[in-house]
Amino acid sequence: MAIKLKSETDKRKNDYIKLKRKVFFQMLLIIFTAVATVIFLRFIIQKNFSISDSIVRFFKNTFLLNDNDAVKIYRYAFLNNMSVITFFVILIFLVILLKFTISWFTKYFDEISAGMDKLSEESDDEITLSPELDFMENKLNQIKSNLEKQKKAALDAEQRKNDLVVYLAHDIKTPLTSVIGYLSLLDEASDMPPEQKAKYVGITLEKAYRLEELINEFFEITRFNLQTIILNKEKINLLFMLQQLADEFYPMLTAQEKKVSVNVPDGLVLLGDADKLARVFNNILKNAIAYSYENSIIDISAKQQQKNIVITFINQGNPIPQGKLDTIFEKFYRLDSARSTNTGGAGLGLAIAQEIVKAHNGTISVESNLENTTFTISIPS
Repeated sequence: MAIKLKSETDKRKNDYIKLKRKVFFQMLLIIFTAVATVIFLRFIIQKNFSISDSIVRFFKNTFLLNDNDAVKIYRYAFLNNMSVITFFVILIFLVILLKFTISWFTKYFDEISAGMDKLSEESDDEITLSPELDFMENKLNQIKSNLEKQKKAALDAEQRKNDLVVYLAHDIKTPLTSVIGYLSLLDEASDMPPEQKAKYVGITLEKAYRLEELINEFFEITRFNLQTIILNKEKINLLFMLQQLADEFYPMLTAQEKKVSVNVPDGLVLLGDADKLARVFNNILKNAIAYSYENSIIDISAKQQQKNIVITFINQGNPIPQGKLDTIFEKFYRLDSARSTNTGGAGLGLAIAQEIVKAHNGTISVESNLENTTFTISIPS
């Protein structure tokens, strides 16, 4: 760590080498110019008699004075005060030189300020500064690039969110229409056979459950950005939690002729928030069930690996395209753009899972190939 910090410090120092060298030589040139000019002015004012002769002639021609009177005025006004005059001439020159020096130096601040103004501009043009400010130019261009990426990501997320709201609003109509239709039939046909009535009640209940799921997804969309993850850590028996999770999905697994195999050493304990980690495992298993082949086995494994506990979910199904692996954990992202009404969700499950895992100082990743897809969670034990 110390070596790393030292190298970063050296790098920051090296950033200013060109600028410091330019400022040093520029200031050196200004000092030499100032000294040479002061010496030259002092010599001209005090030693060059052509100036005194010019002043005497000026008095004679302007005020029509004789030679003696013009010389006397020159001596009393100028020659006797030559040191004061020299001082003020040199002082004026130094002020002008200082103003020039400050203007030269502040041009760097003007360049940086103009570059910072360009950060908010919607333009593909790169920010360009003086060669000695190339380190600042690189940083500003990097910031601009990051801002553009963040803006694009925010706009994409907002668009996905808006699309999902529209999709869900449309999907809500289907079960709601069915519920109203079957309830109307039950209300109108009072003499309906019990078997048929039971069938219609069952369908209505199924559609009502689906409607509840869609409404819950609306709450997920609006609630996601407002949640602050607060952990209540406790010791978790990982084998028991994962077995219980697999049992909860038994009806869904049976309907698709799929199975879950839990391979976790007995006594493996994880320190974490049980409710929130259960939600992580629930989201990943639900995703694995939705995208695995029928008659396939979903493998859930866990093991101690150095100071971390690593949990993997492996399912056999169509591989996730490599280009989508980096975006699968983004909020409102859905792998199935076709939007299956029965299995499609709000695209928040994996995003929420990632946030919870990060809150535990852990990592979550996914790998996919032609054989299987693997979700890996690593959490400090």
